[in-house]
Amino acid sequence: MKIECVAVVVFYHPTESNISNIDDYKDCIDKIYVVDNSDDDIIRIKNDKKIEYIKLYENLGIAKALNIGAKKAINDGYDYLLTMDQDSKISSSNIIAMLNFIEQNKNNLKIGLVSPYHNIKSGEDDRINNTYEEKIEVMTSGNIIDLKAYQEIGGFKDWLFIDCVDMDYGMNLNKHGYKVIRLNDVILEHELGKVKIHKLFNKEYPCYNHSPIRRYYMVRNTLYLKDMYYDLFKDHCDYLIRVQIGQVKRILVFEKDKYKKLKMMYKGYKDYQKGIKGKLII
Repeated sequence: MKIECVAVVVFYHPTESNISNIDDYKDCIDKIYVVDNSDDDIIRIKNDKKIEYIKLYENLGIAKALNIGAKKAINDGYDYLLTMDQDSKISSSNIIAMLNFIEQNKNNLKIGLVSPYHNIKSGEDDRINNTYEEKIEVMTSGNIIDLKAYQEIGGFKDWLFIDCVDMDYGMNLNKHGYKVIRLNDVILEHELGKVKIHKLFNKEYPCYNHSPIRRYYMVRNTLYLKDMYYDLFKDHCDYLIRVQIGQVKRILVFEKDKYKKLKMMYKGYKDYQKGIKGKLII
């Protein structure tokens, strides 16, 4: 029996190209919830029977937007939801491949989500094989999530606001005994920041050039992840902390706005110590 699946796409000041990405997979999805986080009055989707457009008029964060779409899907009676970023591209055939995997394996694997392999053009490829792997966490875009598992684990954490939302969701699924599956031969094209590859001493260093505010959330929320999951995923949490330390070095050597970025990273650390959560108020 064909699995019925709907999608949620989160907008934040999208380009016309971002909006047109929906056309790549629209035909294989039953319905699409477009949640627009843009803090303006522009209505970007009109008169499309397959799309329910939800305009928020302010940026409530990626987690809140995903939760709005997930709850809409549950209320409409669906069991599976495709979560998409506006700047990701995936074909209908790849989505069908993920749905087929779920259909073929849902009775022998406790699947919380199925993810494609994210091609982020950073020069890094961590695929071990050409079939599938069980992961601790994956990026949100292109995932097909089981909405019963979503409800069991409490959904996405609104207070994370933006960064580490995907990491938390995957780790939380694992904590509750669900599998996070990545299909390595299913490809999603994803723009992750403004990636620039730098070379130093014959070694490549991808830099994503995230804004100072994004740096704030990355540091603060990574530290909260450590608190929540260290007992279960010690090595992975240690790795995530090392990544943030490594980012300090790359900012100092390669990136612009060094002072602003490092200042906001320090603020993220201090706000974590104070127990501050949610959207940063400047």
